[in-house]
Amino acid sequence: MPSAPVAATREYVREHHGDRVVDPYEWLRDGDDPEVVAYLEAENAYADARTSHLGPLRQNIFREIKSRVLETDLSVPVHSGPFWYYSRTVEGQQYAIHARVPVTDPAARPVLEPGSVPDGEQVLVDGNVEAGDSEFFAIGALTVSPDHTRLALATDLTGDERFDLVVRDLVTGDVLDDSLTDIGYGVEFSRDGGTVFYTRLDDAWRPYQLWRHVVGGDPADDVLVHEEGDERFWMGIGSSRNDRWLILALGSKTTSEVRLLDATTPEAEFRVVAPRRDGVEYDVEPAAAALLIVHNTDNPDSDLAWAPLDATSHEQWRPLLAAQSGERFLGVDAFDDVAVLSLRRDGLTSLSLLPVDPASESGWGAAVPVTFDEPIYSVGLGDNPEPGQQSLQVVYESFVTPRTVLDLDIATGERTVLKQQPVLGDVDLSDYVQRREWATANDGTKVPISVVHRTDLAPDGTNAGFLTAYGAYEHSSDPYFSVARLSLLDRGVVHVTAHVRGGGEMGRHWYDDGKLLAKPNTFTDTVAVADRVVELGWVAPDRLALEGGSAGGLLVGAVLNLAPDRFRVAHAAVPFVDALTTILRPDLPLTVGEWEEWGNPLEDPEVYAVMKGYTPYENVAARDYPAILATTSLHDTRVYFTEPAKWVARLRATVINDPATRPILLRTEMSAGHGGRSGRYAAWEQIAWEWAFVLDQLGATSRLPATSRLPGVDDDERAGGPAEERVRD
Repeated sequence: MPSAPVAATREYVREHHGDRVVDPYEWLRDGDDPEVVAYLEAENAYADARTSHLGPLRQNIFREIKSRVLETDLSVPVHSGPFWYYSRTVEGQQYAIHARVPVTDPAARPVLEPGSVPDGEQVLVDGNVEAGDSEFFAIGALTVSPDHTRLALATDLTGDERFDLVVRDLVTGDVLDDSLTDIGYGVEFSRDGGTVFYTRLDDAWRPYQLWRHVVGGDPADDVLVHEEGDERFWMGIGSSRNDRWLILALGSKTTSEVRLLDATTPEAEFRVVAPRRDGVEYDVEPAAAALLIVHNTDNPDSDLAWAPLDATSHEQWRPLLAAQSGERFLGVDAFDDVAVLSLRRDGLTSLSLLPVDPASESGWGAAVPVTFDEPIYSVGLGDNPEPGQQSLQVVYESFVTPRTVLDLDIATGERTVLKQQPVLGDVDLSDYVQRREWATANDGTKVPISVVHRTDLAPDGTNAGFLTAYGAYEHSSDPYFSVARLSLLDRGVVHVTAHVRGGGEMGRHWYDDGKLLAKPNTFTDTVAVADRVVELGWVAPDRLALEGGSAGGLLVGAVLNLAPDRFRVAHAAVPFVDALTTILRPDLPLTVGEWEEWGNPLEDPEVYAVMKGYTPYENVAARDYPAILATTSLHDTRVYFTEPAKWVARLRATVINDPATRPILLRTEMSAGHGGRSGRYAAWEQIAWEWAFVLDQLGATSRLPATSRLPGVDDDERAGGPAEERVRD
């Protein structure tokens, strides 16, 4: 058995609030240091050597994922102006092609067939061409001007989430401007397409400046439109559905401010809709003659208000709809004939339609919920660019229902399926079932659990289990369909999603009860869920895996320190496991803005003590831990590779695992960012690598006997034979 790398120890002392901490692995921070890179490469070599026997299993998982995906496919065309816009994929190519065809009949959606290039197609962006030979490729902006004659494309070829911009003439194909580099997410055109607005990032990767640039002009002449001096606040630039307004959104974790600018007068000043008030969050949706505003002034779960189009104060807001018990208002979209409220209702995403009513003071009528039959599902608006649409694109899915694009008639409520995600190969979706269970936390709180598994499994206490959780930033772990997940289910694994506090599943209080000083609730909730699925018999007590990424990786590390005996194996993806060190350093990316999520341990001794009590890196104990895989990316600017590298070094030096049976591995993608490898095939390979390690530890490497599979084909002959979010094809 190969020997694991041993990280050198170098004394680094941290002192705060009278607490002196010696950190021997802090030197693993500089990604440009040849010694650090050599250590990461040694860890990769060790991980490869320790998992070399899993090559066939990885290949099988990759083939299974690939065989279920219609590799040459296209999206539902969306009508915008004189064109139908869509994207398509081609077998063998990593990235999507974004294209359009002219509208010949606005009432007749074009019939486009996968594998054939439509007549009159104009390719806007071919991701495969743009990526070239780069190992990483991501798009930060793909924006067409209001008159549909120009394209702004921002791309990242390293994974550090800083983008270079090119503006192209869609009539001639000429490059009009490629002078802007190192910008942030999002680019918006003025109404005439002659000006673009873009953001710049500070040294902490915070979008803090909005700039105005004349297309084709010298960047030295660009105008600084707004600089956000409050380090808690980020900014984003967008536009209204009718292209009349440019929208500058400024926000921290608890406070927001929105500014509007008439897109026909790009040199004018943005108008503040309502000055920021500490603790008040609001979103603005411009309609034809008024503003719709979702805000939490009087209700932590938010209410819906309306205001005059020229509003400049919250005192001009007028009540329209209040959130009821069990509801959490999330946002609103305005169309000529209806407003669509996005919300959470009883833990699930939901939509309500507010038809236009000229007789009412506000202009909108009573809300009509859009309902569905499944007990667990996700629903939201799809791509709806035109304010005058008579029907809406709605996207629906669940753990057992593939992503489905519906056309919802505004007037009649009639629904038409435009497209359902194809699932190819020997898959019968009736072989899988989803269910809702509940765990009871230490303080008596009921924690929802989503469970999905093969129908031929019984709760007999023998099954392998795969538990995922996140629990931060009010981000909800909503149901979604995954072709990759089928490779787990078909090996007899029960997939469990823990909807723990810190997320937003059950309303704003669910988030508030899992942040700041209440953060430990996130971790004890996860342990309660693990215990509950074992108690119910769905999972064997010695065959449970735990997976989480980013803030969910912090959850993984904290839960393993809290209850390592509950799990056989864990995968922590880009894990925030050295949280206290990071949050104590305002010079690091994102730190200051995070103080409203975790607290400020620099100033508050109680916050410091609570964070020190759960930070994974600082609480590793000399006891048995599960097998652990930590995955990271060299160019991740959200969670530095340093954190998992330090964590793994300390785990190896501290825990008493038998490395032969419960190894601790670190795998670093050397050309990727926070989301891992780019390109769909590369993402499938990455998830196959990660899950092969987990399945091997669970003793679940073989597929179950077929229930409704194609006859006469064994596993090795089948064409179909860590982050799940990467595999949604």
